[in-house]
Amino acid sequence: MTILVTGATGNVGRNVVEQLVKRGANVRALVRDPSKANFPAGVDVVQGDLLDVDSLRKAFSGVSTLFLLNAVVADEFTQALVALAAAREAGIERIVYLSVIHSDLYVNVPHFAGKFGVERMIEQMGLNATILRPAYFMNNDITIKDVVTGYGIYPMPIGAKGVAMIDARDIGEIAAIELIRREQAAAPLPFDRINLVGPDTLTGADVAAIWTDVLGRQIAYPGDDTAGFEQNLRQFMPSWKALDMRLMAERFLTDGMVPDAGDVDRLTALLGRPLRSYRDYAAAIAG
Repeated sequence: MTILVTGATGNVGRNVVEQLVKRGANVRALVRDPSKANFPAGVDVVQGDLLDVDSLRKAFSGVSTLFLLNAVVADEFTQALVALAAAREAGIERIVYLSVIHSDLYVNVPHFAGKFGVERMIEQMGLNATILRPAYFMNNDITIKDVVTGYGIYPMPIGAKGVAMIDARDIGEIAAIELIRREQAAAPLPFDRINLVGPDTLTGADVAAIWTDVLGRQIAYPGDDTAGFEQNLRQFMPSWKALDMRLMAERFLTDGMVPDAGDVDRLTALLGRPLRSYRDYAAAIAG
């Protein structure tokens, strides 16, 4: 049978595809632009869009298990609902959905509220799914590496409550393990939620201290300027998305992204190895 991966050319989706192939699964990837596919041999690439119902019906034909990943775009919620409706129509009973940690808590953050709405739809429709709820992707910090190295500051306003950053490679591997568990089960498995977190819950000052060690010179955490963060983001993303990210950062400050008891142990057992650390990630991108 076939596992379909949406969002397959992105940071997480590409890791999911590679991990599934490594485990011998039959993989189909839904992509907007096949020229960006560049997947391992044997992956069936289907061109399509999550709002193009005809392309979805074609992509879902013969699929037994779905990995649903929606990018943070203005119509993300509609994309997810349309995809789930088409999946249900196609008889797909095994689903893994990539949501976000605290989707039910960060209720004023648009992309969190949207993902929580999708979670509720999956649950209320009685779909057999695993909801993966990742915390902040440490890989996002590749975008600010030059600020850290060039200006001596860690500019992400993550605050003092702590954020359990996770590596996208770990997300991809956990997703693949869960997809195969559902795929290989004799009957569709019950609904489940899994928080995806890193091994350490880090504050802004903690991350600056890690960069100080990695680079061998002082890196400062300038503080929690979410308004400045929004203005910086507006230079390279739409204003609605920059505001969305500011609202998320404000919830970092008030609530953090803190794991539940047992989350790290559960993921470590699932992977059969320790989770990747932010220190190792920072050292790798510092080069």
